[in-house]
Amino acid sequence: MSKIKIKFKIVTPEKIAYEDEIDQVTVPTEDGEITILGRHAPLVSILKPGEMIIKKDKETIFLAVSTGFIEVQPESQVYILADTAERAEEIDLKKAEEARLRAKKLLEEKQDMADIDFARLQAVLNREMIRLKVAQKYRKINK
Repeated sequence: MSKIKIKFKIVTPEKIAYEDEIDQVTVPTEDGEITILGRHAPLVSILKPGEMIIKKDKETIFLAVSTGFIEVQPESQVYILADTAERAEEIDLKKAEEARLRAKKLLEEKQDMADIDFARLQAVLNREMIRLKVAQKYRKINK
């Protein structure tokens, strides 16, 4: 018996981050991490920042994603609209670490910062920490 493939696409404002027929995808949602296989029940959920894991045949693809939406449609179709999505191998560790340090420093100097600016900066720091985690994990696995 052959596995049922999922028609998968993840789109950001800048690009189609990944599109292919896959076996499964694990995504971080507001309600927790979920794994979607072929014939999954229809679903709409909010994507939260974190690590996304795509499995296709014997290949595993890691992505760092930020906020967005996921829709699982009938006929094994999954569409994700994300603010950002980067494959682990595309992440520049040095630049991500520098961005994380800049955001952390600005947060520590927050005395005159409006609440909205603080929240925005906290989101940047969170995004950079996720990017670092995904890139480091990918590099460790693929050594």
